[in-house]
Amino acid sequence: MNSENRLPVWLRETEAEGRWTAAGAVIAVIVIHVLLPGTVNISPHWLMPALESALLVGLIIANPVAFTRESRLLRAADITLIGVISAYNAWIIAREVTRLIGGREHDAVNLLTTGAGVWVINVLLFALWYWELDRGGPVARAKARSPYPDFLFPQMSERDVAPPDWRPTFADYLYLAFTNATAFSPTDVMPLSRWAKMVMLVQSATSLIVVALVIARAINVLA
Repeated sequence: MNSENRLPVWLRETEAEGRWTAAGAVIAVIVIHVLLPGTVNISPHWLMPALESALLVGLIIANPVAFTRESRLLRAADITLIGVISAYNAWIIAREVTRLIGGREHDAVNLLTTGAGVWVINVLLFALWYWELDRGGPVARAKARSPYPDFLFPQMSERDVAPPDWRPTFADYLYLAFTNATAFSPTDVMPLSRWAKMVMLVQSATSLIVVALVIARAINVLA
């Protein structure tokens, strides 16, 4: 066995990741905000889709085909925009919880559409957070710059279940975000760094609030 094969997966340089899956997640968030202006709202209605479109344009400008080039400015802008969209999503949840506690929300359809839209956006946004921050981002991961992983995927510890050049892509982080939002805990992917644990904690708590309060209340109203 040569020295390259003895290296841990996260210390091997791998093929650059294509940008379309991450871009597709941003497009999905834009579509939800456009289709649900009356529930997932802000004034003016075009503001959030505009910010999300700016994030999409930034991803495309930085790496038109695959994530091979780095720009500190564009990456900082991307992280800032993800943060702004995440903060707005959190504001929507806080607004709905306040309305529920105050007994001001009795429209089951509005509750369900808001809850479902916010939950899906929550999954997509946290997938973007994990993908953007794990080991310095997609370009840094491909170049194996980080000595330690933030997330341990099964393929990183069990070499017999994946090819030698395996690396996590956005689809893997989307699966991580989805399972964390449904199980409210890690499943097969383990957070190792403290920031990864805290972000997963925030996502689980957010998802629990949406499911337990908003959607459950809507079902109760319908009943």
